[in-house]
Amino acid sequence: MTFEWDSEKEKINIEKHDGIKFSIAAKVFSDRKRIEKYDVLHSSIVEDRWNVIGMVEKVLFVVYTEITDDRIRIISARAAEKEEINEYFSNYDIR
Repeated sequence: MTFEWDSEKEKINIEKHDGIKFSIAAKVFSDRKRIEKYDVLHSSIVEDRWNVIGMVEKVLFVVYTEITDDRIRIISARAAEKEEINEYFSNYDIR
């Protein structure tokens, strides 16, 4: 799978979300326990968006993406908030 992102959006993300680089956020896809949720609000006929909650180096991230057959475009990434942390660890052992 190929990852891509807009370098200007990444700069904004780094400033807004405590230095989170998209190259690090992409590693959530290595987390076998990650949660991928279809983003109904931001998807369209031409673009399917997904919100991914996953662990990278002991930090839980939420990564907003567009996923196609051959690539993942990262739109934004941030540290998980309380509700997302609870969701991730809820039923963790059976995922």
